[in-house]
Amino acid sequence: MQKNKLSLKDIPGWAVILTLFGVLYLTGLHTEAIGQVQRLLLATGVMKADVPEPAAAVNHDDAGEYAASGSADMVGAGFQLVSLDGKAMSFESLKGKVVFMNIWATWCPPCIAEMPNIQSLYEKIGSHKIAFVMLSVDEGGMEKVKKFINKKGYTFPVYMPASQFPQEFHSNAIPTTFIISPEGKIVAKQEGMAEYDTKEVRDFLLSMVKE
Repeated sequence: MQKNKLSLKDIPGWAVILTLFGVLYLTGLHTEAIGQVQRLLLATGVMKADVPEPAAAVNHDDAGEYAASGSADMVGAGFQLVSLDGKAMSFESLKGKVVFMNIWATWCPPCIAEMPNIQSLYEKIGSHKIAFVMLSVDEGGMEKVKKFINKKGYTFPVYMPASQFPQEFHSNAIPTTFIISPEGKIVAKQEGMAEYDTKEVRDFLLSMVKE
């Protein structure tokens, strides 16, 4: 009696997909794979970051929507960060600059998906008195973050928290991006991944730069 041979055509599609994801998970490549798919979604241009009109940046009296009401201090006052080369920095030292802060992690696929776009934005306007703060919330230690950034070849400034996380920067999603005015007020907040290297975002950021 001849035995039936099992061929790939006999394996259900769901089993193939499950096996593929299992392999990706075991090899640690699932985050990258999902990130690549989400990057293709960003490339369609349907997930542009939502920022106010540049003219709105002139009036900062109404800009502190997400900051503590009536506070004259910079948002995140007292927050300490450390760069990947071990240098400590006070968040308050950025007052007077426009701050683009992105909260991310190496295990977060949408974070990975939007990073090339943020790198592109940084290369175009990072020298115009705009401080980029790519804030990693990884718990695996600084070496893990360094390895990831070096592998990707990103050049934007990367930091990790060195003190208690400010309440103003808490979010229900990751990634979350904050744009902070030179006066130290949050003027835009984006939860979830988005496309940032757009004319609208560049114009908004540059409109707040003080010569």
